[in-house]
Amino acid sequence: MKDIPVDILLHLNVSKLPEQAFKPFEIKGMTVRRLRERSKEAWWNFGKPGRDPNKLGGVLEQFAQQSHWVPYLKIAQLERHWSEVVGTAIASHSHVVAYDHGVLTIQASSTVWATQLNYLIPQLQGTIEKKLEGLPIERIKVTGPHSYSFRRGKFDIPGRGVRDTYF
Repeated sequence: MKDIPVDILLHLNVSKLPEQAFKPFEIKGMTVRRLRERSKEAWWNFGKPGRDPNKLGGVLEQFAQQSHWVPYLKIAQLERHWSEVVGTAIASHSHVVAYDHGVLTIQASSTVWATQLNYLIPQLQGTIEKKLEGLPIERIKVTGPHSYSFRRGKFDIPGRGVRDTYF
């Protein structure tokens, strides 16, 4: 086969070939140069007005808002300060279990306390909304203690199980 020049074989424009070959290196050099200039500018502008640092609380609050963490942080705050929100007597017999799409679930230590908390739902909702602004609570659900299940393991069979077999 005859030796055909590469530029004709690959349909390349010979006048643009050096530009295409060295363009990535030029871009890399520009970014390095730009980084050096920014570093030097930051060094000379350190401590001048307009470069005051932000407070940590403000930065974290902005980060939490941008990350959509605010409801989760409010629920953690509610769980942490439950006795301050509802009082020590109620807090000793109840705790926050879950918060899901505006529904706050509270578990009481006994059915009697669950009944009492059901009567106090409007007051609880008002107190929580006042103390934790920005936490949308549409409904408060109060549950009693969960009874224990004696069904355990993968070999559990449905039904009542063995009973008195003597007639």
